Amino acid sequence: MKKSIIIGSVVVIALAVVLFFVFKNGDSKEKFVTDKITRGDIKSTVSATGTVNAVTTVQVGTQVSGTIQKLFVDFNSPVKKGQLLAQIDPSILEAQVGQARANVLSAKANLEKSQVMLRDTKTTLERNKILYAKNFIAKSDLDTSETNYLSAIAQIKVAEAQVQQAQAALDSSAINLKYTKILSPVNGTVISRNIDIGQTVAASFQTPTLFTIAQDLTKMQIDTSVDEADIGKVRAGQKAAFTVDAYPELPFTGKVSVVRNAPIIVSNVVTYNAVIVVDNTGLKLKPGMTANVSIETESRQSVLRIPNAALRFKPATSAATTDQKGAKGPKGPGVWILENNKPKNVKITTGISDGNYTEVTTSELTEGQLIITDSSNSTKKNEPASNAGVPRFIR
Repeated sequence: MKKSIIIGSVVVIALAVVLFFVFKNGDSKEKFVTDKITRGDIKSTVSATGTVNAVTTVQVGTQVSGTIQKLFVDFNSPVKKGQLLAQIDPSILEAQVGQARANVLSAKANLEKSQVMLRDTKTTLERNKILYAKNFIAKSDLDTSETNYLSAIAQIKVAEAQVQQAQAALDSSAINLKYTKILSPVNGTVISRNIDIGQTVAASFQTPTLFTIAQDLTKMQIDTSVDEADIGKVRAGQKAAFTVDAYPELPFTGKVSVVRNAPIIVSNVVTYNAVIVVDNTGLKLKPGMTANVSIETESRQSVLRIPNAALRFKPATSAATTDQKGAKGPKGPGVWILENNKPKNVKITTGISDGNYTEVTTSELTEGQLIITDSSNSTKKNEPASNAGVPRFIR
């Protein structure tokens, strides 16, 4: 009786093991996810970030020191070339101009005095020549009068130089006085004002910046930082699209104007500046905005394309990698299609990619054909195996 119970138990356990492996193999049968091969447009792009700036920005400074007396413009004020922006207190410089003008008058008076002396010494020399010819005076008296005449001529030259020197000092003082009026050098818009009334500006060592003027805000540029791995694809004339945080749902367009050769190295990361010109007729873009840029490097129209997931797919079963003759599948880039419910590798030649689709230039594939992109076991093949094994008998 006991022996028959043991035999029955062994039969039941063996049947359970057989059923376990049968159902396990049935559940592990690989099922595939497919997608259609389509025809459409593909654009290859390079992503970058940059800052929106005015094409031409002029920093207006001062060449003289003093206290800001008046302000005539503020932030966002439109200005014309030659328009008065600010006035520095001119009192000290006006006094310097007055002193320089007086020095000019003094120098001219000295010149006139020297001219009178020249006429006197010339008259004396001519008279002494007549007297010496008649032996009325000594030769030394004639020499003295001649020396005095030559000295008067030299004094005239000194006086004339002093007049020119005083005039130059007057001109310099007048120019400095003119610089107390801060004028706009261009037509544009004031985007920055760094001074207030009563503030003292000093131009002793470097020119302080008082205003920043954007010449034309209807034309902007984006200074982008392109990674060195992508800069070889970027060229002048390429189209670019970008968005800014202020208008996340509104795309803007531009064009690459120049790719600068100077590298920008930050923490051993090398980037290059690709300048993108943008039309800003609506004045929505403002200087300093951060732009997320996508530069179109290549484009293809109405080409055969496959999902990028198909290029990453590999069957989990070893049988799928061989054909009916047992030979290995073709080498090189390839995708998998279903043939007789079995995956078959098809070798392809790829073109450009937009991140979602890849262009297929030559292959056996056709539009509308189903291509494998995933399988039901793809998420299970990396799961750890169960620790449960086949039941063991106790001896």
